[in-house]
Amino acid sequence: LLVLAYQADITRVSCTQIAREMNFRTYPEIGVPDAHHLVSHHMQGDPHLVKQNTKINAYHMSLTAYFAQKLQAVKEGDGTLLDHAILMHGSGLGDGDKHTPLNLGIALVGGGCGQLEGGRHLVYPMNTPAMNLGLSLLDMVGVELPRLADSTGRLTGI
Repeated sequence: LLVLAYQADITRVSCTQIAREMNFRTYPEIGVPDAHHLVSHHMQGDPHLVKQNTKINAYHMSLTAYFAQKLQAVKEGDGTLLDHAILMHGSGLGDGDKHTPLNLGIALVGGGCGQLEGGRHLVYPMNTPAMNLGLSLLDMVGVELPRLADSTGRLTGI
């Protein structure tokens, strides 16, 4: 439905939550019979739970990839919907065992109308607020704010 909404220009902004960290859903279709919440708290690195959590994360990322492929297939102006979009995939916890909302792995997909360069892996200093990324992305779409939540500035190199 989001692809159709973008294609029809009904919206250009959306937020989709695939799963909450507090989710007790199981994923038997990918070989994870235990609840997501349990495996995200992998008991100080229990290899079995870490492996199951990795399977869930890979599955969620595959859903983002599927969405990106659908956007890539829709021609729009001088490119595709994906060329004109910015998708952000991430999590609210950097470490499920410690419940830390720090040092999140976040993937940005799309071209952002030429503002976002792909094919890179960027690393920022530990404990950089995630909202520094939020502030930087808002700048890209013309929303200029001095601060956003716990932001301390903008990210360079995006």
